[in-house]
Amino acid sequence: VQLQASGGGLVQAGGSLRLSCAASGRIFSSYAMGWFRQAPGKEREFVAVISWSGGSTYYTDSVKGRFTISRDNAKNTVYLQMNSLKPEDTAVYYCAAARVLTVVVYENDYWGQGTLVTVSS
Repeated sequence: VQLQASGGGLVQAGGSLRLSCAASGRIFSSYAMGWFRQAPGKEREFVAVISWSGGSTYYTDSVKGRFTISRDNAKNTVYLQMNSLKPEDTAVYYCAAARVLTVVVYENDYWGQGTLVTVSS
């Protein structure tokens, strides 16, 4: 599976962005998909994950109620809708694919290249 993330950019606090992650390969629908982020000088951290069917989603506490993860298996794409963005959301955002539904970085099998989200105050 190859992953290509896009949609990052510069936005003011309170604004919105939608990230997309397009996957190649016919087995996309059998993978759980997650979004992780890494701020400068910090470790990569979990943001959100969605099961292969889309029936289960989990979020880190700091984004609950503001971010929504979704997927379209017909388009081999997973999305992260980010609303009410805060300066502390500034990071490089990565999509990842895993055979199991996981929030753990090293349990993911495939990674996209990352897309930078910058939120100005």
